[in-house]
Amino acid sequence: MEEDAKPVRQPQRRLNPHMQEVVRGEVLKLLQAGILYPISDSLWVSPTQVVPKKSRITVIQNEKGEEVSTRLTSGWRVCIDYRRLNSVTRKDHLPLPFMDQVLERVLGHPFYCFLDGYSGYFQIEIDLEDQEKTTFTCPFGTFAYRRMPFGLCNAPATFQRCMLSIFNDMVERIMEVFMDDITVYRDSYEECLLHLEVVLQRCIEKDLVLNWEKCHFMVQQGIVLGHIISNNGIEIDKAKVELIVKLPPPTNVKGIRQFLGHARIGSSRWGCNYGDACFPNRCEKFPWDWCEKFPWIASKPSHNIHT
Repeated sequence: MEEDAKPVRQPQRRLNPHMQEVVRGEVLKLLQAGILYPISDSLWVSPTQVVPKKSRITVIQNEKGEEVSTRLTSGWRVCIDYRRLNSVTRKDHLPLPFMDQVLERVLGHPFYCFLDGYSGYFQIEIDLEDQEKTTFTCPFGTFAYRRMPFGLCNAPATFQRCMLSIFNDMVERIMEVFMDDITVYRDSYEECLLHLEVVLQRCIEKDLVLNWEKCHFMVQQGIVLGHIISNNGIEIDKAKVELIVKLPPPTNVKGIRQFLGHARIGSSRWGCNYGDACFPNRCEKFPWDWCEKFPWIASKPSHNIHT
């Protein structure tokens, strides 16, 4: 914590009856798992909120018959608003690996194993004296976490450091790890199987639990950080490409920003001169008849992604 940090007790936020049941179910589940415990005298209290759990993007028609992009809601997620706590937390500046460098190291191998950590953050215990800082309030009381929850500003760096400490002698040699995604690779079936055994044995030694349903063993291609990798190199997920191509043309600055976010074209790997092609859209004062005068500009980003 920062030296001048003062504890903050925030009141609970009003939830409608349906959201209350969502919170009740989550609290009961975590209490039974021993991840939460009730607490009544914490100096730190953060509020609870419920947000839609978004899944994939789709295109629908609005009441005016216009096609607009939207995200499908697959359920509800209980979140703790730790912004006040995070604002006085001394930041952990451990950098996460560059995604493009991770992809470069894992591509071009004929055999892969993809492992996924089970409830990754919850596998890290919180120091006893810091647990009360995670206290949250809801209609059913105040509770604190024994294990690291989502929402804490240092959680990603803490988790990545933990994973690197477990596999430090293996990373960049026989495997890669990005948060709870583990990729084992090798040029022969026997070597890949042998290295998989080494990685799994390390997981057993360190009590690292994997999600069996999301693990894939001895395959020739798979998805790493949203990209399909194989012996042939890297490909974009074609399902995502088709969806981006079908998105309606943006008509304002916000629309183009959303499009760029969907397309994730921050890297030059999949296209060239995107900044030049999309620069007019990012200019607040640019006249929005450019789509009619220069249709090739409007179509260029999605065309490059598609090809």
